[in-house]
Amino acid sequence: MSNTDIRVIIPAFNERNAVGLVIKEIPKNCITEIIVVDNGSSDDTFSIAQKAGATALKESKKGYGRACLAGMDYLAKSEETPDIVVFLDGDYSDYPEEIEQLIKPIMSGNADFVLGSRALGTKESGSMMPQQIFGNWLATTLMRWLYDIKFTDLGPFRAIRYDTLLTLNMQDKTYGWTIEMQIKAAKNKARILEIPVNYRKRIGISKVSGTLKGTLLAGYKIISTIFKYL
Repeated sequence: MSNTDIRVIIPAFNERNAVGLVIKEIPKNCITEIIVVDNGSSDDTFSIAQKAGATALKESKKGYGRACLAGMDYLAKSEETPDIVVFLDGDYSDYPEEIEQLIKPIMSGNADFVLGSRALGTKESGSMMPQQIFGNWLATTLMRWLYDIKFTDLGPFRAIRYDTLLTLNMQDKTYGWTIEMQIKAAKNKARILEIPVNYRKRIGISKVSGTLKGTLLAGYKIISTIFKYL
């Protein structure tokens, strides 16, 4: 893939203190466009993303999957078709410079979908709550039992060939987005690779693990999504 067209989609909700740092640390030498989808923020996430050089979009209906789908809808209407899409959170918990490691196996033709695994990498103390670690273990264990799919994480930091992404017909609008992608990619016989990524404490409070309601809703959605595709 010479002159590879690589787009980054960053769903963001009230990330005014973090999103600029994320955009700044994305390696610009290999990225065609950075797309930040402001998911109904009440702060100035949108304008900060614009000032940092990203294409800023608005998706007022809340939902992680909705924000990702809005980014994909934008790509579908672009004049140029991307080769690879990277998904990255806007809270500065991931290390944006590791994008190069995620896209390398796809660019070399050895993978269609590369998942950044926090379980295989180094996690800063306190970067993942106990309920997140347990939830990841439970979800990946259920996927192994029910689908014979071996993942170590549901990490949001991931890269995928655009043509592969389109074949998945992504639908989930909330917390089931990441697991839907993993299950469908495996069922579609995509070449999947997990690589270690590092993880640090996010800037600000998590909308999922930071509240009991968010934790319960995310847990229910993830488990129901696993059973949905049996």
